Amino acid sequence: MTTPIFSIITPMWKGAALVGATIESVLAQTFTDWEMIIVDDASTDDGAGCKVVQSYADKDSRIKLIAAKVNKGSSGARNEAMRNAKGRYFAFLDSDDIWHPEYLATMKKHIDECVDESVAIFFSGYRRMDSTCSKVILPDYACVGKKDFKKLLYHCPIFPSAAVVDTSKLKTPVFFREELKALRDDYVYWLDIMRSGLCCFGYNDILVDYRMRDDSMTASKTKMIKPQWRIYREILHFNVFKSAFYLFSWGMNGLKKYRKIYKVGIR
Repeated sequence: MTTPIFSIITPMWKGAALVGATIESVLAQTFTDWEMIIVDDASTDDGAGCKVVQSYADKDSRIKLIAAKVNKGSSGARNEAMRNAKGRYFAFLDSDDIWHPEYLATMKKHIDECVDESVAIFFSGYRRMDSTCSKVILPDYACVGKKDFKKLLYHCPIFPSAAVVDTSKLKTPVFFREELKALRDDYVYWLDIMRSGLCCFGYNDILVDYRMRDDSMTASKTKMIKPQWRIYREILHFNVFKSAFYLFSWGMNGLKKYRKIYKVGIR
């Protein structure tokens, strides 16, 4: 078996209703050298999500299903997928988001053209859709340019489903912190990669549809205040004053990011 260029890392929790559309968006990619590893995080849906994934895996060997026995949150599910991944590039895609057909091809082009060896994380822009993925509810979001560890303390522009990690840039493997479960685990993962001096780079291509589900754990910014504070205090070990400064900056940047809802039809 040949080694794929991209390993697509997909955690799933009770995903029967939406994961099919996500898989279809991967199958529609113009760049075809990939494997997709979907980890069901011990969903309490009587195996409904796994059945949907398995129906695709039976038809395409690039799609692999891992059914976890213990619920660990998205962090643990992603780690399980990463431990089984064979590709150099880890492309993250949540089980309810949608890639545009040219996503992988465009990201590979950006990676190939990047001559900065410090860049380990590449990310695109994305559309912010309603829960049915039929209507834009916020303006498209993109953050262009290079960001280092310090800049990420103020604001994290990286959306997991629009991010690719070049694992060859990592001196040792970096995994998600499972004690965070599914709250800010992605943010800490980017920080853990970049704390050694590596950087991320954003592009203005709008290549992903983010399904902003009503039951999403990250739908409300206020829910993230305590977890964000915990990162500054317990993960990064900043003092109270430094933590308060960065929390305030993070909050203000968040308000700018979500400042206005546009009720317009899909473009």
